[in-house]
Amino acid sequence: MINLQGFGPQLLEGVMTTLQLAAVSLIFGVIIGLAAAMAKLSPIRWLARGVDVVTNLLRGLPELLTILILYYGVQNLFNAIFEDYVEVDGFAAGVAALSLVFGSYASETFRGAFLAIPAGQIEAAKSFGMSPFLIFRRIQLPQVWRYALPGLGNLWLVLIKDTSLVSVVGLQELMRKTQIATSVTKSPFTFYSVAAAIFIGLTLISTFVLLWLEKRSRRGVRMG
Repeated sequence: MINLQGFGPQLLEGVMTTLQLAAVSLIFGVIIGLAAAMAKLSPIRWLARGVDVVTNLLRGLPELLTILILYYGVQNLFNAIFEDYVEVDGFAAGVAALSLVFGSYASETFRGAFLAIPAGQIEAAKSFGMSPFLIFRRIQLPQVWRYALPGLGNLWLVLIKDTSLVSVVGLQELMRKTQIATSVTKSPFTFYSVAAAIFIGLTLISTFVLLWLEKRSRRGVRMG
């Protein structure tokens, strides 16, 4: 049995923080990605091009650099505005950075999903007098979810791994807790192996859940 030398509870706390960070970033990332995809498909040319440029820039930046820019950039901005020293919360900075990165990639996934919906369905809905919002809620959104789910699943797996980058701003997630345990016990192989096993376990669990969701999303859909 692996001897964690009393750091088991700390690692468990790190796992919970990692999951919270990933879950909150997923929620905001999906919202950002969906909104960005709709903007890219907008007939308003400047809006579509502007959002496309922003998402391309975010995809081009390393995730670590995005986290550092948001953390220190926002902190410098607040300190310039307010007289008192303001320290940005590491969790909030991590959520903001990971949500933007996730959303920028998800925007292309959602965009492809919107384009995969047969145009005839939208035209038929309009002929029945359905409002744009009703068309989106009743026709587009259910199918977008089904088409986008595999791509979003892959992005979720990447997101779980990217949470480890937020340790650079002091957030006490799994990797930060592992680094602390390593520095105290001088047993890097043991604790990094445990951290690796935890990430692999989270990935396997996520994979099974995603497969179940994909199977469920295809129920009642005629193939071919």
